[in-house]
Amino acid sequence: MPNLPAPVAATAPSVEFLDRDRSILAFNERVLDWARRPEVPLLERLRFLCIVSSNLDEFFEVRAASHLTAAQSNEQKGPYTAETFKAVSAAAHDMVARQYSLYNDELLPAFERRGIRIVSHGERDAAQRRWVKSYFEREVRPLLVPVGLDPSHPFPQVANKSLNFIVRLGGHDAFGRQNEIAIVKVPRVLPRFIHMPSRGGNKGTLFVSLSSVIRAHLAELFLGRDVGQFSQFRVTRHSDLAVDEDDVKNLRTALRQGLEQRHYGQAVRLEVSAGCSEYLSAFLLKQFNLPALALYRVHGPVNLVRLTQLVDLVNDPKLLFPRYNACYPTQLQPGQSFFERLKCGDVSIHQPFESFDGVLAFLREAVHDPQVLAIKQTIYRTGADSALMVLLREAVRRGKEVTVVVELKARFDEEANINWAEMLESIGAQVVYGVVGLKTHAKMLLATRREGKQLKRYAHLSTGNYNPGTARLYTDVSYLTADPLLTADIDNVFVHLASQSRLPRMHHLLLAPFQLQRKLVEKINALGDAALLGKDTRIVAKMNALTDEALMLALIRAGQCGVKIDLIVRGACMLPAQVPGVTDNIRVRSVIGRFLEHSRVFYFRCAEEETLYLSSADWMNRNMLRRVELAWPVTDPAIRQRIIDECLVAYLHDGVDAWDLQADGSYARVNPSDPAQRHGAQAALMARYTASPH
Repeated sequence: MPNLPAPVAATAPSVEFLDRDRSILAFNERVLDWARRPEVPLLERLRFLCIVSSNLDEFFEVRAASHLTAAQSNEQKGPYTAETFKAVSAAAHDMVARQYSLYNDELLPAFERRGIRIVSHGERDAAQRRWVKSYFEREVRPLLVPVGLDPSHPFPQVANKSLNFIVRLGGHDAFGRQNEIAIVKVPRVLPRFIHMPSRGGNKGTLFVSLSSVIRAHLAELFLGRDVGQFSQFRVTRHSDLAVDEDDVKNLRTALRQGLEQRHYGQAVRLEVSAGCSEYLSAFLLKQFNLPALALYRVHGPVNLVRLTQLVDLVNDPKLLFPRYNACYPTQLQPGQSFFERLKCGDVSIHQPFESFDGVLAFLREAVHDPQVLAIKQTIYRTGADSALMVLLREAVRRGKEVTVVVELKARFDEEANINWAEMLESIGAQVVYGVVGLKTHAKMLLATRREGKQLKRYAHLSTGNYNPGTARLYTDVSYLTADPLLTADIDNVFVHLASQSRLPRMHHLLLAPFQLQRKLVEKINALGDAALLGKDTRIVAKMNALTDEALMLALIRAGQCGVKIDLIVRGACMLPAQVPGVTDNIRVRSVIGRFLEHSRVFYFRCAEEETLYLSSADWMNRNMLRRVELAWPVTDPAIRQRIIDECLVAYLHDGVDAWDLQADGSYARVNPSDPAQRHGAQAALMARYTASPH
């Protein structure tokens, strides 16, 4: 681990912060609200329901183990205790119950009214049962291996989030024994929902679930035995990879080994069908060493996430959002040279309202331009099928110096990143993995070009990932520049990451873990001091999460000095807002829209002097002190005003998708009484850029 500056000392009156995990669950409540809205197209409501389930899976995989361990040891003090486990469990149980209630009471009937049905075994007619049996024999049965438990057949390894059946058998096995418990793993290679043909009087679009197919034929898997009690079950395991980087010689190899074990980490949650018997649920809880509060009985599919398959299977545009086609970036002309354009000034791209194709086009030109000698890029999440990786491979083939900083520890993208790293290394690219002990979360791309007798740099920075897929779904800001000081800073960061040499003094960039937190606290404190002198001061900051104590305390102090502060925080926020006598001048707003809010924008104003930063970093302790992150100033006045208008002002006036944090820690959806104020920021931006002449 490198020698890093100490965390910034926190100085502000004592305040009780909000609970982080409860705040994460509250965020998912706001996402779930989209699934409740009748005006949202039906398949999109289902998609939002599945997003909540996916988010809950990740919550349990990453956040639950500490609470569970504290409960199992009856810990009474500290951030994780037996009581925090009870509180988090109660909130999660309540959310899961409302998810399934929404699914059963609203979404399923709405689908049925449109002729779309998931036909259960009890609802199938004779012809449908014959079709299901044929499918079972042909596609499913050859992949099933029921395991009867006995001393030579212990409980099988159950992978994280895999679907299984537990069965209680009567009678005797082939050897005359009474081993009564058997496990059937549901094959992951098969689709969870199958389109069933409509025949005779059955009209509409019919589906059958894989679990229902197996359930209907369980008895055929245990010939000579009586199938009594049975239930689906699914276990969620702690899946945050822990690698001692100071004690490994090859991080890539160590992570590959860790990935092999991730699917079998500590069990933290057990889901079973609502009708699961007490005998079987108790057996499973004991098997996975879980307390009763870790058991979730669900009235429906044991894994709502897999219902996303129905969105593609139904394929009805009327039940989806109207397709949005992002325009080409408005500051660019298709076919125009990026290098010539950037000599005239910086360019910003507001994704997904403007297309990520502009970023791909920049890299493509750099790859194919013979005057570009070197390309350097960071990779955090790029996906398994990446056009950028194809371009970098082509750059190597064309003889350019290609350096790629690949973050191997990008949670749940580790395997894809390892594969890309190995591919690039195999063809001659220089691949580095950043700094031991720190994640490289900064998003930057640098092209060095020969122009006459000089070398000139051109760069791309972003608040989001180099992933063309998520670039269509996440709001982010891309920034293209040829500013010599800013691009020199970027080059120095690449050299630092590769060589781990000392950084020279930065001209424009703020870099974590070295000075980003400290500089932000200094800016906040300076505005507090200015407010005490009677100056007009303002802070507006947009981010995904706010949990860093030093920054929160600095904001509280500044607010108490008179600074007007608006925070647009999509997810977890531990800073209480509008608390009388404490945070009267601080408002916190969360905007949950069709697109995932992901851009990080920090605005500071003292009198007439404005400063605006874009950043890869949320205001979390890990981003400030345990990651390599960037923040950079937007110095072009026109671009700065555009970002202020589109990323800050528009969201502060959102009257459709916004939620305001209340003094008691709850969120209230904004509902203006004036119909003229009922507009959504994302909808307005979509309309603006759809109407673009490009």
